[in-house]
Amino acid sequence: MSSKHRIALIGLGMAVTPHARSLSDLGDRTLVVHAFSRSEQRRKAFADRFDFPLTGDLDRIAADPSVEAVMILTPPNTHLELVRRFAAAGKHILLEKPLETTTGRAEELVGAAEAAGVNLGVVFQHRFRVASEHLRELIEDGDLGELTVVNVQCPWWRPQSYYDEPGRGTLERDGGGVLITQAIHTLDLMLSLTGPVAEVAAVCGTSRLHRMEGEDFAGAGLRFANGALGALMATTAEYPGRAEQIELIGTGGTAVLAAGVVSVHYQGGREERVGEEQGTGGGADPMAFPHDAHLGVLADFLDAIEQNRPPRASGREALAVHHLIDAVLRSSTERRTVSLEPA
Repeated sequence: MSSKHRIALIGLGMAVTPHARSLSDLGDRTLVVHAFSRSEQRRKAFADRFDFPLTGDLDRIAADPSVEAVMILTPPNTHLELVRRFAAAGKHILLEKPLETTTGRAEELVGAAEAAGVNLGVVFQHRFRVASEHLRELIEDGDLGELTVVNVQCPWWRPQSYYDEPGRGTLERDGGGVLITQAIHTLDLMLSLTGPVAEVAAVCGTSRLHRMEGEDFAGAGLRFANGALGALMATTAEYPGRAEQIELIGTGGTAVLAAGVVSVHYQGGREERVGEEQGTGGGADPMAFPHDAHLGVLADFLDAIEQNRPPRASGREALAVHHLIDAVLRSSTERRTVSLEPA
C-alpha cells in the first residue's frame, strides 16, 4: 500500500481496549489521527496505555478531510446521530454493536450510511474466530448435511454492580438487556450460519438476581426458514458465567461451538476439534477475552474499503439480528408465537 488508512476513534470507554490493540497490531495499514472522548479523565486513562493523538473536539474530526474512517465505540443511543454526521462527511464507519436502541433507529442509521455511499461495518467479532470460520466452511461444504436442530445458549453472569452504572440495562441508553447487549453476538453468529428464523415462541423477564429495566433472561423455541427447529436460552443471571454455545445438528453429524473451539461428531464415527479455548467475557469481567477476533473485524473492514465491497458484517446484514431480538421480546410480551417477515 502506498499510504495508510487514517482513522479516528470515537469513544474511549470500556469497549476501546481490543480495538486499540487491533489498530496497533495493524499499524502497517492504519494511522490513528484522533482518539476522541468528551471526558478528560478517560482521555488521560487512555493515554497511559496507548500512544494515539487525543482530542475532545468532535467537530475537528468531522471537518478533517484526511480522516478516511471512524470507529464508533459510544453507547447505543448515540449511534444514529454520530453515523448521520460522519456519513455525511464521507467517512467510512465501523460501529460497535448494537446498531441502535431500537430497530426503527437502526434502520434509519443503515439508510443514512447507504445514502451517503460509505461503508458501514458492525463489530460482530464472533464471526471471525478460527472455530467459527471452520464451522462456516463445514456448512458451506455440506459436511454436516441438512440442518435439523439448532441449540443456542448464552449462560452469562453480570453482578448487580454492572447494572448500577447509569444507563446500563435501560431501554433509553442500551435498548434493553441481555438480548441486545450480550446475546446479540451469539445470535448474529447463529444467523450467519443457519439462515433466518421464521417463527419464535418466547418467555423473557428479569430474575430476582438483578434490579434493572431490561431483561436478564430470555428463552425461546425457534423455527427456521429452512425447516430446522431450535431453542435459545440467554441470561446474565447464571453465576459465575459460562461460555456461550451454538450446537448445530445436521443429517450428517453434530457440531458444537463453544469458548473458541468447535467439536464435530460425524455420524460415521469420525470426530474433529478445531480452535483453542479462550475467554469470552461471560463472567463478571466483560472484557476477559483476547482481541484476535476484533483484529479480524478490523482487517476485513480495511479490505472492504480497498476492494470497494461491503464488510462481511455490514450494517444492512446486522438488521437481521435486531429483527430477531424484537420478535423474541414481542413473543414474550404478547404471549404468542411471532412470525418474522422474510428478509
